[in-house]
Parts: sequence; C-alpha cells; structure tokens
Amino acid sequence: MKLFRASTVVLALLCLMYFITYLDRVNVSTAADGFAKEFSLNKTQIGLVFSGFAYPYLVFQIIGGWVSDRFGARRTLLVCGTIWAAATAITGMAGGLVSLLVARVLLGLGEGATFPAATCAMARWVAKEKRGFAQGITHAAARVGNFAAPSVIAAIMLANGWRASFYVCSVISFAWVGLWAVTFTEHPTEHPRITADELAVLPEPKPRSEVPWRRLFQRMMPVTIVYFCYGWTLWLYLSWIPQYFLHSHGLDLKKSALFSSSVFLAGVIGDWLGGIATDGLYQRTGSLQRARSAMVAVCMLLTLLSLVPLLFTHDLYICVTCLSAGFFFAEMTIGPMWAIPMDIAPEFAGTASGMMNTGSALAAIISPVVGGMLIDKFGNWELPFVGSMILMGLGVVLAFRMRPESKFEEAAV
Repeated sequence: MKLFRASTVVLALLCLMYFITYLDRVNVSTAADGFAKEFSLNKTQIGLVFSGFAYPYLVFQIIGGWVSDRFGARRTLLVCGTIWAAATAITGMAGGLVSLLVARVLLGLGEGATFPAATCAMARWVAKEKRGFAQGITHAAARVGNFAAPSVIAAIMLANGWRASFYVCSVISFAWVGLWAVTFTEHPTEHPRITADELAVLPEPKPRSEVPWRRLFQRMMPVTIVYFCYGWTLWLYLSWIPQYFLHSHGLDLKKSALFSSSVFLAGVIGDWLGGIATDGLYQRTGSLQRARSAMVAVCMLLTLLSLVPLLFTHDLYICVTCLSAGFFFAEMTIGPMWAIPMDIAPEFAGTASGMMNTGSALAAIISPVVGGMLIDKFGNWELPFVGSMILMGLGVVLAFRMRPESKFEEAAV
C-alpha cells in the first residue's frame, strides 16, 4: 500500500520527531507559571530560562548540519534524541533558576542538530518537486506540538504538578529514539522495503565532498537573515503566548491553554498549506524565485499587517484573531524557507540548513529576553510584537536576495 511505502514511513517518523521536539521545547512556557511561583522568578528571569535553550541550539546548527552530512542523519539523530530526552527529564528535577538553565542548555544541545539532520535525510528520501510539502508537513507536525503542549501540559500540571509534565515528555522522546533506531536507513537503497518506483523519483546518491565553508556561508547569508526575521516572531510566540493570555487578559490556566492552542493551531494549518502552495507554485510556474522568495515576502507582509491591530485594542477575541492570523501567515513561510537550502545546495543540505537555522536560533536567544524585559519595564504585553512587525518588514525587503534559483555549485566554480 502507498501509505506504508518506505519513504512515507520515513517522512512520518520525521513528522513525529518534529512534534516531540516542539512539545519538549515549548512545554516550559506552559509550566512557567508553576516553576516561577516555586522559585520566585520575575518575567526577565523566566525569559532567560526560555532563551537558555537557544545558546547551544545556535552553536550546533552548523556543527550539527556538518555532522549530519558527514556521518549521516541516522547516527546524528540517535545521539541527539538520547540527549534531548534526558534533558527533558532533568528539567523536571530542577531545584532553582541555575538548574533550570542547565537543563535548558542541555536540551538545546540535544535538539541543535535535529532539523539540519532531518533536512539531510529529506534530501535523500524526498523527490525534488515534493521538498516544500515535506518541509511544510514536518513543521506542521512541530506546530501540532505547539498546539497540543498548552492543553496537555496544563492538564498534567493540574493533576500532578509541573514536574510531571517533563517526565511524561521524556518518556515519549525515548520511545521515538527506539523507533528511529529500528526503522531508518541512511540511504533509500539500503531499506529492505524500498520499491523500484520509489527509487526512480528519489535523487541519485552523490559521493561526499568537502564543504566549501566560506563560499557556502556567503551564499546562505541572505537566507539566514530572512530566517532571523521570521524566528524573532516564532520565539516570541512560543515563549510568551501562554503567559500572555494568562496575565494580560487575566484568564485561568485552562482558558489560557485553550486560547494558546487556538493560536498554535493556526500555525499547523499555515505550515501545511505553505508546503503545498510553494510546490504548487513551482510546478505551475517553474520559477523558484516566485515559489520561494516571492511567497515568503507576501506571507511576511501579511504577518505584519495581521499584528498591527494589537497596538490599538485589547479586546480578547480581536487579539486572538490577530495573533492567530499572524502566526498562520508566518508559518506559511516555512515550506519555502526550508526547501531553499535543498534548492541551493542539495549535496550540503544539512550544513546549508544549519546555517539558515542559526538565524532562528539567534532570535531564540534574544527575542524571549527582550520580550520579558519590555513586559517587566512597561507592563505592556503587546509591546514586544512591535519588534515582530519591524523585522517582518525587513524580511519582505530581503526575501528577494535569497535567489533560490541559483544553485550553489554553479555559482562556486
């Protein structure tokens, strides 16, 4: 059956990984109300806990991408999965701010290479014309993790306390590591259930070559900057949306989780549609510039416009609508953005995607802390979104500098 083809199973495993990694990295934003009270943390300190994940996450984007290209996605994700699963359990054992930060740093270390490694796997296991869909559907699974986390973590917290939520997530993570170990093979030709029809549409394997670091870094720099602009908004949402509804609108934990989940659900839909739209545009026009760069620019502009009403109203339902629309359009950029490293440098897909994702990782360090400082200083929960609007506007301008139609090996002769 087509549903159980080897390539479909691999994509499903990657979707599950994306779901779990985001469940593990954003559960802290829902649990924050619990550990903040227990450890007497202010908003700036909470923001520091949120961003602690991002320091090693930033460092290991490029390193993890290179390791994936050099040693393969299978071994890379086995090691990474074990580390992030252990880090999640350690978070539940935290005794204060310092131990929370240590656990979050360890989580960032474990998850730093995951998306570049997954992109490396996709470059071998996904046909060129399906790259946008593959990236869109895997990131949609990540946003399902965002969507599920507030409600699931809140329910566990109410029943067993905030620590239990991390133990549950840890068990799920270890289970995925076991599935990956027994299911995935590095190359499609090695898989016992691969069919000739599947192999016919997959990219031909190429021998490994040394990464031309300087030229590849220069080529990916515009893509990295655009992704930083996106990442600022992403991490603002992931870090502060549950707390925003809890404190800015005075909701209880259950209602806050419900509204947060509705915002993240919009991102699920945006990721899925974005992946389909970028592949559809490419198939109709044959232009990667339109299917990737132009689509990213339009979606970033719509994100900016969606957030503007937050500055003029505090009505709960208008705010939910604006935040949901903003997240929907921001997430529609994911399919085209993550397809671009495979378009530009397919033989270095892990390294190139790691370079791109350093933009989001850097934003993950700065955005939550700046958001917390603004809230502490001005008591205004909408103010942090001004930064999102400014950077989305910058992203619109820079999107056309990414040039996905110009392959790296052709430009680097």
